[in-house]
Amino acid sequence: MNMSTKTKIIATALLFIIFSSTFTSMGQTSIRHNALKSNDYGVVYSLPITQLDFEFEFSKTTYTRGEYYQYAKQYLSIDNAILEDRTVYKLEDIKVVNKGIPNKNESHLIKFKSNSVEPYVYLTKDGLICAINETPNISETVKAARIQEAAAPSVNAQSLLTEEILLAGSRSKQAELIAKQIFALRLSRTDILTGEAENMPPDGEAYKLVMNQINMQEKALVELFSGSVKTEYDAKTVSIIPKYENIDREVLMRFSEKLGLVNADDLSGEPIYLSLINKNPQPEVVLTDREMRQLQKKFSEGLVYNIPSKAQLTLTYRNEVFSNKEVDVVQYGTQDVLTSRMFDSRRQPIKVIFYPELGAIKQIIQ
Repeated sequence: MNMSTKTKIIATALLFIIFSSTFTSMGQTSIRHNALKSNDYGVVYSLPITQLDFEFEFSKTTYTRGEYYQYAKQYLSIDNAILEDRTVYKLEDIKVVNKGIPNKNESHLIKFKSNSVEPYVYLTKDGLICAINETPNISETVKAARIQEAAAPSVNAQSLLTEEILLAGSRSKQAELIAKQIFALRLSRTDILTGEAENMPPDGEAYKLVMNQINMQEKALVELFSGSVKTEYDAKTVSIIPKYENIDREVLMRFSEKLGLVNADDLSGEPIYLSLINKNPQPEVVLTDREMRQLQKKFSEGLVYNIPSKAQLTLTYRNEVFSNKEVDVVQYGTQDVLTSRMFDSRRQPIKVIFYPELGAIKQIIQ
């Protein structure tokens, strides 16, 4: 058995994808666990493996054809009227969050001597190690929801049509009369702006109300010819747990202009490629039986912790790089041990602070 295989000590290599809502909270609450006689002066803790959360942000634009689209050019000189109903999705951004989740194969016991100075361990609610003999400062992080712009007030165009328009003998005649109604609204707005209207609004608030109504009515009627466009924003999170090996341009997901975000095996979308390359690969070392027994003894008696490796993460879609960043990946790294003798002091206990999401040591205070 080689050194890199032993020091990783992770029995399974997982790779899975999870869809989740964008609007979730993610945070860690640490809990103190005292090493007491009742628990044989030992505390069980877990080490994490790296999960990468990819948040795909996309827009959905709905184009709706106007009822009188064929008369847009004739009566309103509109050259770009929407000719058919359609929906278009666009990939706006991809955000990446490095997250540590408990590895069920990485539970360890840290034991203290009975005469140590009140030893204690802080763990997250999931059992990940946070600190020894020190209170960790873990702030709760809440993922903010995307703020949607408030939809502008709208008017039902059908409610604005006069009796003359509704009783017109043909659609062409209806379109002509609606166009005249639009021009009448524009003329009223111009008269108010120039102060030539017969009944001017008495004050600023009334002026604003009247102008808003004119604008909304005009927009609703014009859209009977030009059509309407509505854009909404949404997001989905996809999570993966990398294996030990590098990921070289694998299809993470696909994106379709007609359907939005789809699975990697759905050929209706274009591929979003993921590369995750270990920047510090560990050389394999073959151990003798004696060296292996020594290593096993070392790992069984001390405080096991992770030493993550740096990896280069790249996401590309349509030859556009959405993300190119360095991330810490536990699976690409190794492990080591702090000897339990470090915590046997009867006077001033040694304090150790960890990165809970990595299982790596942040600081040792003596």
